[in-house]
Amino acid sequence: MTYPVQKSDKEWRSELSPQEYGVLRQAGTERPFSSPYETDPTVGVYRCRGCGAELFRSEHKFDAHCGWPAFYTPLAEDRIELLEDRSFGSVRTEVRCANCGSHLGHVFAGEGFDTPTDQRYCINGVSLQLEPANASID
Repeated sequence: MTYPVQKSDKEWRSELSPQEYGVLRQAGTERPFSSPYETDPTVGVYRCRGCGAELFRSEHKFDAHCGWPAFYTPLAEDRIELLEDRSFGSVRTEVRCANCGSHLGHVFAGEGFDTPTDQRYCINGVSLQLEPANASID
């Protein structure tokens, strides 16, 4: 698949930490409960760590007690790409950044959370960068 942001493997490796590369470019998963974003109350926009695209807003985040930041909807449907994931002997829906193709996490539905969409976008914190609402953009 072709994405608007194209980088060589060498560029990705030079820009990302080994953990970020493992998650974003190799569809890995960070350890549960290791991301401060899971319960961070900061108001702002969550951007893709790979390319800076705006993906999620803090007002759509909720505490799912799952070990990773959870959102009930992306900023806009065109900001993400959903792919069938048949790894680990099950069928899940992978979430990728539509701008650079980076792996973000998975989305689950029908779990009974009291959210407007009954969806849980379970996103690796290492794949995100939080831009606080009061931050100035140069």
